[in-house]
Amino acid sequence: MTPNDPSDSPWSDLERPPLNAVSLRRALVRPASLWTSLEVVADTGSTNTDLAARAARGEAREGEVLVAERQTAGRGRLERSWTAPARSGLFLSVLLVPGVPAARWSWLPLLAGVATAGALARAAGTDVVLKWPNDVLVRAGGEERKIGGILAERVERPGGPAGVVLGIGLNVSLRAEELPVPTAGSLALAGARVTDRDTLLRAVLRSLEEWYGRWHEAGGDPEASRVREAYTAGCATLGRRVRAVLPGGRELTGEAVAVDGEGRLVMASGEGVQQPVDAGDIVHLRPAPEGSPGEPSEE
Repeated sequence: MTPNDPSDSPWSDLERPPLNAVSLRRALVRPASLWTSLEVVADTGSTNTDLAARAARGEAREGEVLVAERQTAGRGRLERSWTAPARSGLFLSVLLVPGVPAARWSWLPLLAGVATAGALARAAGTDVVLKWPNDVLVRAGGEERKIGGILAERVERPGGPAGVVLGIGLNVSLRAEELPVPTAGSLALAGARVTDRDTLLRAVLRSLEEWYGRWHEAGGDPEASRVREAYTAGCATLGRRVRAVLPGGRELTGEAVAVDGEGRLVMASGEGVQQPVDAGDIVHLRPAPEGSPGEPSEE
């Protein structure tokens, strides 16, 4: 596709109009708001990469929001790629500078999951659940399908405290033939009552602002802010038998019984032995067949 190709126009697909940046800024960027600026770009490699680079150069302040109509090199956890047609989803990153102990920053992607799931449930009327540590799923037709993911990256800022670039990617209007893998989904395919991206983006950012403010005010405490309670309530991973694939091909199998105070998934063997697993140590988290060994040990 060339820059002059008419199919590259924001209005080439009338079912996927461009975001209204002026209206979004008017609704979200206010004196008392967390969000200090909002920019919508037509095309970029990765909003996380772009915003992290700005922050590392000292050119971004807390509360900046960068949204792309299309990402050509979107990234998920462990550098997995994330691609979707232009204007078919929400691809955004925000810069946060948490004034809480860094040991509690591991809760930021889980907090973002809680905020995103709640926003979509209210605004789109869909049954949204979370898969630990960073996936957003919808339930439709007796199935759970991934519609989005969350990526948090620490960034050093010159002359100031370190920050976190928090990225959120969501499939909104993807059609069946556009899905990257058979297990993926979109809000439209799940029968969402609203797929207007302006409405959904406002809902997600307002919800994120609310949850981040509550968590920040509590000093990052997941209990006092009720983030852990909300995440546990909305996490579809808990109560299921799972197989955790670790670096080097090692595997742990057991029942996912809790998310602990550090945001780690706690897996239990059939004998009740519990072992926490950190998100940074997980390569894949898969369902484990019933009757498989129940001990969370190396396989």
